[in-house]
Order: sequence, then structure tokens, then C-alpha cells
Amino acid sequence: MKALAHPTRLCIVNGLLREEGCNVNRIKECLNLPQSTVSQQLAILRAAGIVEGERHGVEVCYRVVDDRAKRLVRTLMGDAEGQTDIPK
Repeated sequence: MKALAHPTRLCIVNGLLREEGCNVNRIKECLNLPQSTVSQQLAILRAAGIVEGERHGVEVCYRVVDDRAKRLVRTLMGDAEGQTDIPK
């Protein structure tokens, strides 16, 4: 929970869920953040076991691997099982 409590990390995980994985450059462009910031936030998410990176040549593609985090983020963002509103 603590790893997902930061707004930038929450946005990164939500974006990775929508993109089915992507690299640091794509994340930094989407969030309009410096690469160093994105890398620091990804390091925290990796340490928490929420994301993993897979090397493809010189790039690393990140994806969400923790099913609990996926469910939590989808619920928080209102996407649980296709819902657009957070249930009351």
C-alpha cells in the first residue's frame, strides 16, 4: 500500500496496466516527468514487488506483476471489472 500511496507511482502503475508494459521513456513522456524521477519511482515499485523489468536489447520494458496491486489500482481508478465509477 505504501508503494502505491504516492500519486506518481499510482499513475505509473495505472499506465502500465493500460499499456501492458512499457519502457522508461514512454512513461516519462506520458507523465511529463524527468527520466530520473521515473527511474526512482520504478525502483521503489520494483523493491515492493509490484513491477518487474524485462530487458529487450538496450531497453527495459516494465510491467505490473502483483495481482493484488492490479486489483487495487483498478478499483481506485474506477476500472474494476469494466466499471467507470467507484462503487459506493
